[in-house]
Amino acid sequence: MRSLLIKGPVLFIAFAVLFSVGTQAIAQVASEQVSNRRAQLEQELVSIEAEIEKQRVVLEEKQRERVTLERDVAIIEHENEKAQLSIRARDLEIEKITENIYGKQSVISSLNEKLAREKQSLSQLIRKTNEIDDYSIAEVLLSNNDLSDFFEDLDSFDDIKEALDQSFDEIEITKTSTESQKEQLIDRRSSEEELRQIQVLEKKKIDQREAEKQRILSITKGQEGAYQSLISGKEKDAAEIRVELFTLRGSAPIPFAEAYKYALTASKITGVRPALVLGVIAQESNLGENVGQCLITNEPSKGDGKGVNTGRFFDGVMKPTRDVDPFMAIVRELGINPYSQVVSCPPSYGYGGAMGPAQFIPSTWDLYKKRIGKASGQNPPNPWDPRTAFIASAILMMDNGADRGTYASEKLAALRYFAGWKNASNPRYDFYGEGVMELATKYQGLINILTSS
Repeated sequence: MRSLLIKGPVLFIAFAVLFSVGTQAIAQVASEQVSNRRAQLEQELVSIEAEIEKQRVVLEEKQRERVTLERDVAIIEHENEKAQLSIRARDLEIEKITENIYGKQSVISSLNEKLAREKQSLSQLIRKTNEIDDYSIAEVLLSNNDLSDFFEDLDSFDDIKEALDQSFDEIEITKTSTESQKEQLIDRRSSEEELRQIQVLEKKKIDQREAEKQRILSITKGQEGAYQSLISGKEKDAAEIRVELFTLRGSAPIPFAEAYKYALTASKITGVRPALVLGVIAQESNLGENVGQCLITNEPSKGDGKGVNTGRFFDGVMKPTRDVDPFMAIVRELGINPYSQVVSCPPSYGYGGAMGPAQFIPSTWDLYKKRIGKASGQNPPNPWDPRTAFIASAILMMDNGADRGTYASEKLAALRYFAGWKNASNPRYDFYGEGVMELATKYQGLINILTSS
């Protein structure tokens, strides 16, 4: 009996010693497996970000120079290089986050395996304890074992049970914490993937400018005089500008003169200059191309703007806990059929549901609804009405600080419009602010022609 009693404690005491390495050691081992790759990614990311900053400085210098063929060609080339670097930086960030997710998953898998082993050990321990309990005091006294050894074995079993209980608690705590960290990383990766997709759209615009550059070089043969003649001839007269169509997200295009009228109204209400309002609406309209058009009845799993209309209510297009109820209230108040009104589609990485030219999500529109209604004179305000959308966009830009009128304040307001106040200062989001300011400069030129005619 002595051998029967002692083998169990020896085995489990050895196991308890192994446990003393600690649940945290599992996390450390899994972390070390990905740390080298993460370090490489970090180093490459730092190098790319330094090159992006270099390109930004060069661009600012070039944009202050007198308009020449050499200057404009250089700007296009530097913008293209900067866009490529930004996309590469985003890819590295996504890869780094993915490595972290892999590390967390490895920890969770190791903890699950450890939990299974310890449960098996606990089962064996219980069986051994039951064997001891089967012995009567008489059998113990008649055996060759000392009574003190017998009770020592019982104490050992109790200690091991306590150690296993503690192990279970620590595993569950570590596992819960690790799973939470993993979910946060997945959310971060989704955000990065969204930004990368938008950056790809920005890159397409630059590619178009690259094609324009090649066309200009072909026409001018690289001669400055020919280029100056070309750009002076490209300036449209007021009549052409008035009929040029201005693209709107979620609504039909309108003549530029009408868009300018809406922007001017919004500017008088908020103090945000009309060209900037036009720039924000145009940026939102162009970037909205990547998510297509969806109905709330579209299957969200399609994620490509071509979901199948199931004819039933399906709240996966927009975030259920945040936007579905406000959306239903908005369209009900406007007398719009919720199942036929288009909103932005959910891409593969998150939710859609943004409404109209200004691309307000329902919950944000709900917060601003009274102010928008009062300013627009429309009650209830309609996010799909172009004039109301311009006013809504200007109000949000005013709240973001755009009414101060400086380049820095306008760009920051645009970044806040896109990424929120918390992320607006992140240099990786600059592409959005720069895009808005570039469009604002373009529209200011058109406005100057209109107002001087």
